[in-house]
Amino acid sequence: MKTVEYTCWKDGDFYLGFLNEYPDYLTQGETKQELQENLLDLFKDFETQEIPFIRKVETLQVA
Repeated sequence: MKTVEYTCWKDGDFYLGFLNEYPDYLTQGETKQELQENLLDLFKDFETQEIPFIRKVETLQVA
């Protein structure tokens, strides 16, 4: 099973968050569970390339 890190916070009545590898794609939910479901849906879209021009954070090793 693969795990993916995400960042979330509560703003008023909603939980907001994004997948750490894709910080440009913010989503929300009325509960933390709904937020996690929405993040999972986003991840599936990214994996199947349903969203065009996806920007992703990656690591570059320098000497």
